[in-house]
Amino acid sequence: AIGDEFRLSQLKKTGKQALVIGIFQALAATLLVDLALWGVYVLMPGKITISQAITLGAIATATAPAATLMVVRQYKAKGPLTSLLLPIVALDDAVGLIVFAVSFGIAQTIAANGGTDIVAIVVNPLVEIVCSLGLGAIMGWVLTQLEKMFNSNTNRLNMTIAFVFLTVSLSMIDFHIGSVHVSFSSLLVCMMMGTVFCNICPLSHDLMEKSDKWTSPLFALFFAISGAELELGVF
Repeated sequence: AIGDEFRLSQLKKTGKQALVIGIFQALAATLLVDLALWGVYVLMPGKITISQAITLGAIATATAPAATLMVVRQYKAKGPLTSLLLPIVALDDAVGLIVFAVSFGIAQTIAANGGTDIVAIVVNPLVEIVCSLGLGAIMGWVLTQLEKMFNSNTNRLNMTIAFVFLTVSLSMIDFHIGSVHVSFSSLLVCMMMGTVFCNICPLSHDLMEKSDKWTSPLFALFFAISGAELELGVF
């Protein structure tokens, strides 16, 4: 659903503003949290490690796009602010994933040997980002071609839902090529698939509207299962 906010027709109007605001607020959050936790590390030794501080700073970029999308759609909000807000929320997740991949690579290297491993810090995060975008683009193109084979909207919706699950499953694959760890981010893969699908499929507007109605019960089920697991874990 987040990929639907990256339609080129919309980005031409608000893309520059969304890009500047999205990147600035995400990076500013990481920087401020890193500085604050570094201060805790210096003033209260033993309370937190540098690796933990870096990781928590990266997590600070993350937001929950689902809640924002559901509130906007519940009230059918439409206007300049909403048009700017949704791409920012979508971009925030993309920036957050990149920042987290780099920061976590640095944190793991420091925690492991206190040194610097260029492969873990730079190469592995870049490989994850590029592979995720590539897999998402391929799946978005394949989904578009398959949608053209059906005339029934029900079958098209079923195909869309099935492809989301298939894409998430494929994104769980990870392997090594020498010292390089090849992995995927399921969120970034699905976001890219949605972006490609919404920009090249002429039926995407109708299909995305129908899939949104299907995802609300899924969100409810997800939170119910998560709450049950949390309760079982506590007791």
